Order: sequence, then structure tokens, then C-alpha cells
Amino acid sequence: MSAAYLEPSVKLDAATRMAHADFEVRNDSLDTWRAAEGFGIGYHLFDADTGTLIVDGTRVHPERDVKPGETMRVHMDLPLPGEDGNYQVLFSPMRENVCWYYEQGWPFLLVECSTANGTTRIDQVRVTTRAVLARERAVRSFGRGIVLPFQTIWRNLGLIRSMVRRDILGRYRGSFGGAFWTIINPLLLMLTYFFVFGVVLNDPKASRSEFALTFLAGMLPWLAFSEAAGRAPNVMLEHRNFVKKLVFAVETLPVNLVAAGLVTEFFAVALYCGFLLGIRHTLPSTLLWLPLLVIPQLLFTAGISWFLAALGVFVRDLGQIMGFILTLWFFLTPICYPENKFQGAQAEILSKNPIYTLVHGYRNIFLHNQAPDFGPLWKFWLLAIAVFLLGHAWFYKLRKSFPDLL
Repeated sequence: MSAAYLEPSVKLDAATRMAHADFEVRNDSLDTWRAAEGFGIGYHLFDADTGTLIVDGTRVHPERDVKPGETMRVHMDLPLPGEDGNYQVLFSPMRENVCWYYEQGWPFLLVECSTANGTTRIDQVRVTTRAVLARERAVRSFGRGIVLPFQTIWRNLGLIRSMVRRDILGRYRGSFGGAFWTIINPLLLMLTYFFVFGVVLNDPKASRSEFALTFLAGMLPWLAFSEAAGRAPNVMLEHRNFVKKLVFAVETLPVNLVAAGLVTEFFAVALYCGFLLGIRHTLPSTLLWLPLLVIPQLLFTAGISWFLAALGVFVRDLGQIMGFILTLWFFLTPICYPENKFQGAQAEILSKNPIYTLVHGYRNIFLHNQAPDFGPLWKFWLLAIAVFLLGHAWFYKLRKSFPDLL
């Protein structure tokens, strides 16, 4: 420690928003503080939310040299901002045209204040260091990073619902089928894949109905994931007029894709249940376990979509690249072939595929009347939450640059 602050007192004149600071500073360094060398005590006023320096305040210079162990009295009057916000005032030793000692790790006197609805108040006065503040900011950022994604979605549920409805209806506006294409598209896609892999390439001795049920169960989570991940790289470009509006919550745009994919999956699940009733004449009771798979699936898809949406602003070819990656991902996942196709090390690598966990879980629920395997499932939950939080943090960090690039 190179300076100590004794009996600090900061009082506020509410009428004028003038703060009166009075304290003693003890020289705990090995050097003498000399006014002739530019030494003084000054203050910096920061916006606490953004870290922006607002005021480089006045200085108080010692009337005489302050030797190690000696003290100097400081009295300062400073006006606090009238605009609503949170502010920090840092009182610290400094040398003109040399440095501020709080930037060198010295302790400083911190005054935290805020203004709301024209009323200013002093919230806290304490002695601290930049390292302590950095740790506190890291803790707050971590907590905010966990809460903010969920908070954003919750606060904008109405907007998301409206945007998803607009997206689905607008996609098929003017067509004869209209919104029914939301059902027809997944049905035609699943039937096409079934024809190729179940009729053309399938073993003639195998039961086509069982293959169809096994294949389509694996397609259910893939449809929702691939739709959102495939569209995410271009979603900011498609809605650039919204991105440039200061009041629009751009974080909801990738979430809209996830919600639209969920709508597609909902109709696909309804169709699949109809197939089950037609072939097996019953629905499994284990359908009650489905939310344990759908929730982490949505979290994982949202995190991936946030990541791709932000990256797509900088890498315009990402949409084409993701088309190839999704095709490769599809064929590396045992959707159109049996899960026991690979053995040994290959099977071990295959089990690391998060979509495989979903495919296997869906098949357990719909076809085997079993609960999902909780061993892989809890790991997928952790992965989904991590991807969700990190994807939002990535998007949130980069979103300020979107208007300039779009």
C-alpha cells in the first residue's frame, strides 16, 4: 500500500447536487510527495455502467512536501451529474503529465452515487483498488451473464410471438397452401428421406414400418435444430432495418428462429404420433419425459443461433459454410442408419455428438417406452446451458458493432 485515507467524509447538498469531500491522505510510500514535481490529489468521474470517463476533475496540491508517514488534508467540492445513471468518483494521488496512481495499483477513495428522476444520492463511500473493482465487475458480469439471456426472452415474449407468427405466415404468403406448408414441408422432407434410405437403400429383409418409425424419430429434433442453425447466419442481414433501431431488442431475432423451429417440430411430433397410432395403435406413456429433451434442445439451439447470427455479420459466407456443416452433421448422426453401425472408438466419438443424445433420447421415448438415458442427458443439459450462456454473451459483446457493419 502506498497511500491511506483517514476518516473520509463525503456529504451531498441535494439542492445543488454538490458533493463535499473531506479526508486525510497518509503517504505510505517511500518517496516524498512534492507539489513542485506535479504531485496532487485529484478525482475522476466515471459512468459506472459503461466505464466512460466523464470528468477529469480539479486537483489539490500539498502546501508543503509530504514525507513518508506524513499526512495532508484534502477538501474538494464537486458537482454530480443531473442525468439519470450510476456514477463513480475516484479520489487518488496523481502527478501532472506523469500518471494517476490508482492506475498503478494504489488504493483510492471511491464514491458511488446515482441519479434517478432528477434526485441524486450517495450510495457508498469506501477505499478500494482497481484489482478489487475488477473482481467485483467480473462477479457482476458473471451473474448478469446468467440472468440476462432468460430475462431478455421473458421481457420480449410478446415480440417473439409476434415475430414468429409473422415469419411463418410471411414465408408462405400468396401460396395456395398458406400456413399449412408448416405441416406439409416437414412431412414431405421426412417422406423423401424415408424413400431414399428406407426404400431405395434399405435392406429388403428389414421391416420398412419399423425403419420409418426409427428414422422419423431421429428427424424430430434434427428438423428444429437444422432450421434455426441454417438460417441464423443471415438473420441479422435479413432484418438489418430492425438492427439499426436503437429501441429494438436485436437479441430476439435468433430466438425467433428457434421458436419457429419449435413450431415446425410441434407439427412433426403430432404427425409422428399419428404414425405411431396407425402402426402400433398406441402412444407410449414415456412421452411425459419429452420436456427433459426439448428444453436443453432449445437452449442449445438458441446458443448456437446467437453465436452464428453474430458471426454471420462479420463472415458473409457463413450461410454457405453452415449448409455444408449441417449436411455433414446430419450424416455423422445416426438418423438414417442404425445406432449400432459404429463400434469401439468410432462409437465413443459418435456418443460425443450432442444431437446423437437427442436422437437416442427421442427413440427411447417414442419407440422403446423408456426414459432417456440420464448419463448422457445430464451432460447434455450442462452443455446446453453453457452454449446458451456463452452464445448470448458472444452476441451481446458484438451487437454494438452490428449497425456499422450492416
